Amino acid sequence: MEKILAINAGSSTLKWQLFEMPSETVIAKGMIDRLGLSDSVFTAKYGDNQKFKEVQDVTTHEMAATLLLTRLKELGIVSHLDEVTGVGHRVVGGGEAFSDSMVINPVALDEINRLAEYAPLHNPTQAYYIKIFTTLLPGVPQVAVFDTSFYSTLAPENYLYSIPQEYYQKYGARKYGAHGTSHRYVAHRAAEILETPLESQKMITLHLGSGVSITAVQDGHAVDTSMGFTPLAGITMGTRSGDIDVSLVAFLAKKLEITMPEMIDILNHKSGLLGISELSPDMRDLEETADTRPQSALALSIFVNRVVKYVGSYVALMNGIDTLVFTAGSGENGSELRADICKQLTCFGVKLDEEKNNVRSQERIISADDSKVKVLIVPTNEELMIARDVMRLK
Repeated sequence: MEKILAINAGSSTLKWQLFEMPSETVIAKGMIDRLGLSDSVFTAKYGDNQKFKEVQDVTTHEMAATLLLTRLKELGIVSHLDEVTGVGHRVVGGGEAFSDSMVINPVALDEINRLAEYAPLHNPTQAYYIKIFTTLLPGVPQVAVFDTSFYSTLAPENYLYSIPQEYYQKYGARKYGAHGTSHRYVAHRAAEILETPLESQKMITLHLGSGVSITAVQDGHAVDTSMGFTPLAGITMGTRSGDIDVSLVAFLAKKLEITMPEMIDILNHKSGLLGISELSPDMRDLEETADTRPQSALALSIFVNRVVKYVGSYVALMNGIDTLVFTAGSGENGSELRADICKQLTCFGVKLDEEKNNVRSQERIISADDSKVKVLIVPTNEELMIARDVMRLK
């Protein structure tokens, strides 16, 4: 048995899970929230439903990583840090350089930093954590698991933009996608639940959280995805606009007398469900107020509309669909949202079982017995996917 630490780092959060492998048993999990701010929160769940929480100022990434490893020992989760035999790191942007997860060496780490121009909000932080954990756990393999690697199988007609090709050749201007680790996990898990090889299915996976992405999976690999050069493209999201006419972006920047970076910030942080509803980016808030606020109802309608359009286009791209999978916050918990989406997909043979859809439980099949398309809820587990890749590569 080996103990593998999976790290899922953001700019102000550090999510982690410690697995016993290959049994895939979760030994402990938790996160550090409000990292870099006052009153940072460290939480852990471990053992026989034991919980630990503390509040202190965690101002740097070094402090966060050191705190995590220190608490693993002090809470008795591990006796010695040398019990950790591998560390896996989620890295958002792998560009075309990384078509698979890999054990990190100095050259690869430099490349991850170079690719920061494609994922400026994520890669620098994630690369820095790799460096920190390499120092804190010398000799322990550090494996990078790239969100974009799942999309290395896309054909040129699906990843290229209709712009002068020199921009792709010189600057890497193409679709890279995001959420690939999540889509890869739920696609394989759905196939396991159905006891049908992924390679024989035409599957569409819907990651419906604060960030939203849809991926078409055929013959066992991704063929297209909704996010683009950055996670801004695709479906209407919590605060992101999704697809938008770029001429409108320039038009609004001129009217508002702001710079293009300021306009992009609006599209990333003040648009989407928040911008339409003028209330909240949270689907639950919109559902609670939909009967009394037309803007809330409109935001929900637009969200469903965009999801249905993408699903329809991917059904056409694959010339059919066998399986539809919901995951992430709204996808896993939004029974009404799932029903609204599936209602508009009946022409493809999608038929929900209302009772199964409304039951609050974990992974399950929610399609009716006579549905031509199997519909499932599969909670995403990026950390487990990371741990599996560490075991495969270390």
